[in-house]
Amino acid sequence: MLRGPIDDISRFTHIWVSSSQAPPPLLPLLFITRCTLYPLQLERKLFRSVLHNPNLPGFLLNSLPKFVSDRFVVERICTTFSSKQTGRQGFDQFGALTLKAMPEEKSLTITNDSSNKKTPHVLTVAGSDSGAGAGIQADLKACAARGVYCSTVITAVTAQNTLGVQDVSILSEESVAAQLKSVLSDMRVDVVKTGMLPSIAMVKILLDSLKQYPVQALVVDPVMVSTSGDVLAGPSILDTFRKDLLPMADIVTPNLKETSALLGGIQLETVSDMRFAAKSLHDMGPRNVLVKGGDLPSSSDAVDIFFNGKDFYELRSSRIQTRNTHGTGCTLASCIAAELAKGSSMLSAVKVAKRYVESVLEYSKNINIGNGAQGPFDHGLKLKRSVCNSSRMQVFEPSDLFLYTVTDSRMNKKWGRSITDAVKAAIEGGATIVQLREKEGETGEFLESAKACVEICRLHNIPLLINDRVDIALACDADGVHVGQADMPVTMVRALVGPDKIIGVSCKTPEQALKAWGDGADYIGSGGVFPTNTKANNRTIGLDGLRDVCLASKIPVVAIGGINLGNAKEVMELGVVNLEGVAVVSAVFDRECVAEETRKLHDMLKESVVGKVMV
Repeated sequence: MLRGPIDDISRFTHIWVSSSQAPPPLLPLLFITRCTLYPLQLERKLFRSVLHNPNLPGFLLNSLPKFVSDRFVVERICTTFSSKQTGRQGFDQFGALTLKAMPEEKSLTITNDSSNKKTPHVLTVAGSDSGAGAGIQADLKACAARGVYCSTVITAVTAQNTLGVQDVSILSEESVAAQLKSVLSDMRVDVVKTGMLPSIAMVKILLDSLKQYPVQALVVDPVMVSTSGDVLAGPSILDTFRKDLLPMADIVTPNLKETSALLGGIQLETVSDMRFAAKSLHDMGPRNVLVKGGDLPSSSDAVDIFFNGKDFYELRSSRIQTRNTHGTGCTLASCIAAELAKGSSMLSAVKVAKRYVESVLEYSKNINIGNGAQGPFDHGLKLKRSVCNSSRMQVFEPSDLFLYTVTDSRMNKKWGRSITDAVKAAIEGGATIVQLREKEGETGEFLESAKACVEICRLHNIPLLINDRVDIALACDADGVHVGQADMPVTMVRALVGPDKIIGVSCKTPEQALKAWGDGADYIGSGGVFPTNTKANNRTIGLDGLRDVCLASKIPVVAIGGINLGNAKEVMELGVVNLEGVAVVSAVFDRECVAEETRKLHDMLKESVVGKVMV
């Protein structure tokens, strides 16, 4: 069985898509139907080939799924299908999908059964923290906040609070082995995350268990010293970490002290030191390394270095001034594990985790628990808004901002196309979100066009927003609205549209970004980054201004203003973790072929990642 991306359909001679029926005996070799496996993303190239190959008989997908970077997520995708043989048409609701390919039979199966959909599951192997700021307790809360089931194997019981660690009781090796077998043998685990492993024997027991019960990924947080400075694992275990544990890890997430210990005590004072350390750790065997530099003295930002064996990624966010930082390392690693269990790529999981930790630290910076120098933070405090958004039919994801297309009626008129044709073409080319901006037409005409565009976007599972016009957004049931600083305040927009809609707001300064976050916006559009003729009297903020807004923002940011095929890569390489994509107008709509220009921009963007530095 082959699980993972497939980008070549040359060996498939037929395709069949069905909600339940098996293919006719002699017709298809490519069979798509319902099944129970979870999760997956499919390579865009495969389905683009299927969609554009008129010679494939059987059932053909008529609509493009929602694309995210170079992959598309096929969760909650609605697609229509039609038969070239019979002319029959129908509708299929795809849920969480996965691949099962059998090369010897030259077949591909994509299946779904929403009633049996697998719940993402993380198993954390760590110590208990009586103060509930770190350890098992932090892991449970982080996974719950990310919507993932979490089971536990407890390796030690600690007595600790905001003053420090007062006692450590290590559990028996037999108890740890029994816990591992109990969970792994019965409850299908997607990802294992490790924390405190206080003995060499426990490391070996864990690795033996994973050989017997393999999982999708192993996330190693090499806990040796608590954030308050208390030693939780002695130097004798370091060799076991280096020789046995790290080579099995899909990602290892040490802080600076742990990184230094693993590398024999080297000093880490600069970002260059962190890059060197990340590569040195990677040489020990883990597939990916995240060196956390939250306490790097030479940086005013919270900067982490991610290294996948080929490329470095410098991930920056603002440094939150708060005493409530106990358990940040456990939380970050657990969040990475949770996102991997949901099917995210490694880099995406790391970015989401870093953004989540930054956000909850900001929300929790003024809470007061305990009398010590280092307090816990509230993992669920951020959920006070997200819980009320759980009923959205179109759930907003930061990755929706990857390629944000903004329509322009004057450009469409210039090229002789309707707004619906423009939206269809943009989606075909890989747009991940669409905003309708209409400054000239009659309200009635705009409403009818907006309704038609909503239908198109819903078919492809692409969010559609309305610029400025809250009334139009409500009347056509758009997914949300985008407002500027001179438009209706975000708080009033939220009161009108309710908790289920997406709200974006334009921001040029860090102060505006913080206010947008406080008022309840879902994302920020920041610019103009470069000069543009699309919007009159628009002050540019440049790349430095965009960076300042991103560092101040606690919500995702999309860059806008004068962005095109020639400068989008420069924007995406700015090196800030919450910059999720670019918004374009004339770069795609003031062109003869919208689909082709969108496709070019999409293909270029997927080669550009935040903070990428070649080795």
